Amino acid sequence: MKIEKVSIVIPAYNEEEAIGGDIEVIRKAMEESGRDYEIIVVNDGSTDRTSEIVRKYDYVRLIEHRENRGGGFARNTGIRASTGDVVVVTDGDGTYPNQDIPRLIEHMERNELDMVVGARKREAGTMKILRTPAKWFIRKLAMWMSGFNIPDLNSGLRAMKKSVFIQFIDLLPWGHSWVSTITLAMLSSGYSVDYLDIDYYPRKGKSTFRPVKDTYAYLTLVIRTITWFNPLKVFMPLALILGAAGFGKLIYDMIRHPFYITSNTVVLLMAFIQVLALGLLADLIARRGR
Repeated sequence: MKIEKVSIVIPAYNEEEAIGGDIEVIRKAMEESGRDYEIIVVNDGSTDRTSEIVRKYDYVRLIEHRENRGGGFARNTGIRASTGDVVVVTDGDGTYPNQDIPRLIEHMERNELDMVVGARKREAGTMKILRTPAKWFIRKLAMWMSGFNIPDLNSGLRAMKKSVFIQFIDLLPWGHSWVSTITLAMLSSGYSVDYLDIDYYPRKGKSTFRPVKDTYAYLTLVIRTITWFNPLKVFMPLALILGAAGFGKLIYDMIRHPFYITSNTVVLLMAFIQVLALGLLADLIARRGR
C-alpha cells in the first residue's frame, strides 16, 4: 500500500490559544517526513481570533462555517474538501501530539490498514473525575457489543483511508460522538483498524465538553451504531433474557397449577418472540444494506 497524499483536517471552535502552535507542529512533522500533504482548518463559527490566526499561515486552507455546527460536522466538511487518499483528523486545542502524525501514517502504510487510531495513554481532559469513569464504562460497553478490543474509543487523532471513510459520512453525528461512531462503524463493517499509543496533553482554552449531555450521547450512539451494523448484538441478549424468564415462569406455572398458564407468563413469551423476530428482521435488513 502506497500513500500518495495526506490531508490533515483540523476542526476549530474558539481555539485561538492553541491553533497556531498545532499548525506549526504539523507542518514541521510533515516536512520532515517528506510526504505530500495539505492542512485544512475548518473554523466552526468561532467568535474569537481563530480565523485571523489561521490566515497568517498561507500554506493552510481555511474553510469557514458561519455558525457553530459541531466538531463532527466540521470534520465532515474538511474531509469532503480534502484531496488526499488518506485523511488525518486531529484537534486544534493542543491536546494531541501532532508530531506523531507521520508515525500513524507509516504504520498504516506498512500494515495496509484502513484506519489507525492514536490511543491515549491517560485522560488529561477537563472534569477528569467525571470523564474517566464515564469513558471507561462506555468503552467497555462498546467492546462487549462490538466484539473488538478498543483501547481508545473516542480519540480525536486518527488516520483513515478517504475512500473507506466516505461511505459512512452521512451516518455520522455532528458533535463529539463523531469519533466514537466512525470507530464502531469501521470495526463492525470488517475494516482493518489498529491503535498506536500516544501522549495526551491538557487542552489550551475552554473545553466544549458537556458532562451529562455528551455522556448520554456517547451511550446512545454505541447502542445505535451497533444496532445499525450488527443488530443481533442488541436484540439477542434481550430476547434470551425474556425467553429464559418466560420459559422459567412457564415451568413454575405448570408445577404449581397444572394446565394453567398465567397472563404474565404469556406476556413474557410473546415479548421473547417479538424481540427475537425484530432482531432477525433487523439483521436481514442490515446484511442486505451492505
